[in-house]
Amino acid sequence: MISLSTLDYTLIILFFTITLSIGVYVSKKAGKSSNEFFLSGRTMPWWLLGVSMVATTFSTDTPNLVTDIVRTNGVSGNWVWWAFLLTGLLTVFIYAKLWRKSNVNTDIEFYEFRYGGAPAKFLRKFRAIYLGVIFNIITMSAVTLAAIKIGGIMLGLEPWQTVVSAGLITVIFSAMGGFKGVVYTDFILFFVAMGGAIGAAYYLVNIPEVGGIETLLMNENVTDKLSILPDFSNKQALITLFIIPLAVQWWSSWYPGAEPGGGGYIAQRMLAAKDENHAIGATFFFNIMHYALRPWPWILVALASLVVFPDLASIQEAFPNIADDKLGHDLAYSAMLTKLPSGLLGLVLASLIAAYMSTISTQLNWGASYIVYDFYKQQINPNASEKRLVAVGRISTVVLMVFSAVLALLLQNALQLFELLLVFGAGTGLIFILRWFWWRINAWSEITAMFTSGIISILLKLTPIGAYLFNSETGAFDDYLEYPFVVLITTIIWLIATFITQPESKEVLQGFYKKIQPGGPGWTKIINEAEANNINIKGSDEAWSVPSGILAMFLGCILIYSCMFATGYWIYGDYDYAIALTITALISGYLLKRIWKKIKTYIL
Repeated sequence: MISLSTLDYTLIILFFTITLSIGVYVSKKAGKSSNEFFLSGRTMPWWLLGVSMVATTFSTDTPNLVTDIVRTNGVSGNWVWWAFLLTGLLTVFIYAKLWRKSNVNTDIEFYEFRYGGAPAKFLRKFRAIYLGVIFNIITMSAVTLAAIKIGGIMLGLEPWQTVVSAGLITVIFSAMGGFKGVVYTDFILFFVAMGGAIGAAYYLVNIPEVGGIETLLMNENVTDKLSILPDFSNKQALITLFIIPLAVQWWSSWYPGAEPGGGGYIAQRMLAAKDENHAIGATFFFNIMHYALRPWPWILVALASLVVFPDLASIQEAFPNIADDKLGHDLAYSAMLTKLPSGLLGLVLASLIAAYMSTISTQLNWGASYIVYDFYKQQINPNASEKRLVAVGRISTVVLMVFSAVLALLLQNALQLFELLLVFGAGTGLIFILRWFWWRINAWSEITAMFTSGIISILLKLTPIGAYLFNSETGAFDDYLEYPFVVLITTIIWLIATFITQPESKEVLQGFYKKIQPGGPGWTKIINEAEANNINIKGSDEAWSVPSGILAMFLGCILIYSCMFATGYWIYGDYDYAIALTITALISGYLLKRIWKKIKTYIL
């Protein structure tokens, strides 16, 4: 446990004061209508939304997760989430424009816009509860779990004390300020969180126990963890950490903040943008910051922790008050922060509080929007006044916070939840990509995929079936085949369901195409049928932008990965690789700018 100085307390209190002041300031306008409370009147600029996306994904559990990954699988283990860059850039160059044109209040409302009849109504209602409540509570509990570990390690707080103190202020300003309060505070939270992460990394790498960057990189506990690419001679590591994420995971799995085709709170911010250009600018800015610049401060602290706390026993010895059911490698990040000096310690604690509040407030507002628009208004009170909708949104915010806090008290580590969420959404991602561009996808496709993926995941994770089939030592298959197995079975079943059920009605499909204008060969049948009946659903004859969007996506991946790896090699002192990757980043950036102009949505 550490002792906070007057300066530390001053910085933390100042931060809380500013945050709550913003919530109070915007609360009156946020309460005027549900559109203001959840989308801020659709008037947000790209730069503010982009910063908000980055701040939201900072989170208290993210540095813990990265630390757990680095200590367990090395720097290359981060490919399990680095691969989601492909998903993010697909959203930037193809789906951001489509989402903003849809003009829906939530991405769940999309279901009754794209599909029709009773299956669409059921899907909208069920997904509102499934994602807005169940998945959302699980995600928030992971964030709160990280806060519990930070509070226990750094301040000696009991889990319930951390939950009450951290959650109370967050839920108050979230319920008061709505979406605008979330986005405005995110702007401040981003700089506080980024400053704290960089400051902590610089100081901790240079403490006497670590000895500076050169000594760190030569330490025997660290040398085998430094590679950015996995060991190609290690078949299991190569397949698990690199091949599966890049070949299968990024397009096949639904995961909060990295949904194939866009969705969740990322979609909420695109829907709140001024127009399509601002939606695209926001998502591109987010992906650059999220992948190219932010990981390295966390990685450096994780590597330094291997010197100071080489194993779990050393962490437990240093912090005996930590319960056995909360002990894990993710604790090492908080353990390292206890070595920070006065002032910097206050800034870092404020940054961790900022990360927690940003993520939780976003998840609360997003989840409450599902409950209000897609469940309460749709199923319970269609004629509810705007005042009533805002009140339900505020009550939902409090309820979601309470349930997520209770679940957090029962969990052990962040990586455990990350892996569970990945498998639980396995196989559904392809539908979210194709439903915009293939008319034959229907509501039954999504219903089937959702239930199939969930049932298979439960059977494999919570019953002996998983151990029997997927175990490197005793199972029928290697354990790394578990995820592709879920994807394959889920995909086969939802494709069968698609073709044995009736397609959506011509009216629904023609209405969708007329409004969105997605283009492409997947809609040729619908366009031809409409023209045969003298119905014009096709807009301008400009070229289909998706091929250019896909090319821009790959150039963007080269740009961002080059920036990320160049940063790593500059830190490692491997200047040949660093220079080559920097040049690659510049060239790909130039080419991307030219391609982006062809898409006619270039904003910067």
